[in-house]
Amino acid sequence: MVKLKNILIATTLLVAGAAHASALDQFKSFVAGTKSARGEFTQTQVMKSGKPGKTSSGTFVFSRPGKFIWTYQKPYEQLLQADGETLYLYDKDLNQVTTRKLGGALGSSPAAILFGSNDLEKNFTLSEAGTHDGLEWLHATPKSKDTTFEQIGIGLKDGMPQAMELKDNFGQTVLLKFTSFQRNPALGAQAFKFDVPKGAEVVNQ
Repeated sequence: MVKLKNILIATTLLVAGAAHASALDQFKSFVAGTKSARGEFTQTQVMKSGKPGKTSSGTFVFSRPGKFIWTYQKPYEQLLQADGETLYLYDKDLNQVTTRKLGGALGSSPAAILFGSNDLEKNFTLSEAGTHDGLEWLHATPKSKDTTFEQIGIGLKDGMPQAMELKDNFGQTVLLKFTSFQRNPALGAQAFKFDVPKGAEVVNQ
């Protein structure tokens, strides 16, 4: 009876291990096989009580390494765009564009997960995080201390990222959910070229 119990425990651990391993396998496969993507997102601030707070939504498109367009459509229009060299932040209400050199800015930021190079383990320690909400999760912990994020969770299903959970050093959490995710769409050579809107003030940082 004891032997049977031990076998059952061992089998359970093996099955759990396989399920957890699939999250990391799915993620590495996604990173290796996805040079570009587009889709929609919903971003929700999670209160310390666990209740959802402010929500925003929009669209994204990216091409590795370091090219992306992240567009907030609701409740306010705002644009983050990078052409591989420069990062642009456009606030429509202020009609202002803020620019900065991309350089190593992606580094250990959440953006590096989706938009950076394939060498993620250079900047992050990846570990399994189990299953919840119908997704296989893994944790990406920045190796650099020079980042505002403490931990990033990535939820996957069928080889695709479905959600990201961003926890910063101030105890705040942001949850991103992705829909309409398209891998490797055809993107034109000028897809990430930023055109300054007419009359916009440009601030270089």
